[in-house]
Amino acid sequence: MDRVTKMASEKPVVIFSRSSCCMCHTIKTLFCDFGVNPAVYELDEIPRGREIEQALSMLGCSPTVPVVFIGGELVGGANEVMSLHLKRSLIPMLKRVGAIWV
Repeated sequence: MDRVTKMASEKPVVIFSRSSCCMCHTIKTLFCDFGVNPAVYELDEIPRGREIEQALSMLGCSPTVPVVFIGGELVGGANEVMSLHLKRSLIPMLKRVGAIWV
């Protein structure tokens, strides 16, 4: 759990993903289209990715990917991110943590 917390605080936006997951790809593309340069951890490609995925599950993330942290805080998965975007809350949140400047 401590490892996830440390990883989630490394950049303003952190995405835990799986390289074969279409929803993960969609979320990564959304952030990149905003000009965000997130830290992306492909759990199927990094050492101890399975342990990290289990820790995300213990945080209540279901499904366990994609999982997004903004400013070190757990935002959630694709549904939560898209909901914030549709409510026009996502971009102000990204500005607040310094992930985008415009």
